[in-house]
Amino acid sequence: MKIFVETERLILREILPTDIDGMFALDSDPEVHKYLGNKTVTNKEQIVELINFIRQQYVDHGIGRWAIIDKRTNEFIGWTGLKFVTALTNNHKNYYDIGFRLIKKYWGKGIATETAHVSLEYAFSTLNIDEIYAAASIENEGSNKILNKIGMNFIETFYYEDIKCNWYKMDKSDYKNKKSTL
Repeated sequence: MKIFVETERLILREILPTDIDGMFALDSDPEVHKYLGNKTVTNKEQIVELINFIRQQYVDHGIGRWAIIDKRTNEFIGWTGLKFVTALTNNHKNYYDIGFRLIKKYWGKGIATETAHVSLEYAFSTLNIDEIYAAASIENEGSNKILNKIGMNFIETFYYEDIKCNWYKMDKSDYKNKKSTL
């Protein structure tokens, strides 16, 4: 098992096949998927496919979403981190995306913001990535608030699968400038 980052309260590690129950709890919840087109999973076979897809991203691109684990309880909280996107999204292809998704009982505890901050640090300092993008439904106030809080720059709105989204970007110089003001 590879651990990418640790914070005082969290472990960010590779997503493992043993995360099936946590991933199912996350992606079968309609409230979690409210701003994602309500495409919840209905069985654990779908989760096995998703976990295999994420694990293949580690092989193909050296990065993929990370499991968020509570250090105190060892519970699966959700996922966070980077993803290399090869599909065309808002006229962009082959780019790094930052994202996060938490099981509902963990919302409002600062976990997504905390993990997004360390994901940016890992991206720019460890992986030496030049720029990162993010998207969030314009109706998802929580995700947009987090993306603004971590310093992502709003660029424009666009439609992704009939969902009106905000598009964000941060490049390495933006990150260094924002980090120096903290």
